[in-house]
Amino acid sequence: MASTVTCSFQTSNLRSALWGKRSGTCISSVPAVTHVGVVRKTVECKESRIGKQPIEVPANVTLTLNGQDLNVKGPLGELAMTYPREVKLDKQEEPGWYKVNKAMETRRANQMHGLFRTLTSNMVVGVSKGFDKKLQLIGVGYRAVLEGNILVLSLGFSHPVRMTVPQGLQVKVEENTRITVSGYDKSEVGQFAASIRKWRPPEPYKGKGVKYADEIIRRKEGKAGKKK
Repeated sequence: MASTVTCSFQTSNLRSALWGKRSGTCISSVPAVTHVGVVRKTVECKESRIGKQPIEVPANVTLTLNGQDLNVKGPLGELAMTYPREVKLDKQEEPGWYKVNKAMETRRANQMHGLFRTLTSNMVVGVSKGFDKKLQLIGVGYRAVLEGNILVLSLGFSHPVRMTVPQGLQVKVEENTRITVSGYDKSEVGQFAASIRKWRPPEPYKGKGVKYADEIIRRKEGKAGKKK
């Protein structure tokens, strides 16, 4: 009963504060809004330092552009990619030079500018020179053997790890502990090398595992023995 009376009293006080005591007069502290304005700001995007660099295409590489679809063909292979509507590829006045430009001035176009310039350059370098990634096996009994199109790894497990080499990639094993993955698609080379490393990442105490040839492992100090 007490809670009912309190709620009724608070409700009546709120109504009195807003409308007065049954006088019909509306008390409002918020001014009436007569006009709503919308301010539009122009987004000014700086040109990417990577995106504005031109791309040199060797004589043995052919670029075919059909709308937003790009096809790059060279002595090592053929790659294709589709540009988004925010960027476009233009041919320069000098023969053998191309440049990726923004098709519109938006924030997304500024983000795509440097990215697709790098992807285009990687395609040109890949089909002409190729990419490679080198790995090294460190540990007692760790070794790699190439059986046809299958890479067999002995990494301390109860069974050997067998990995099928993807099409378009070449794998070379030297001294049973050094692996070289090469190909014309940079993303495929990096992905397969990472899949090999993930089976036994290098540990920080003794450095055992599979690491990249140029990788620096931050070592940790092991637990100290009991002092006598």
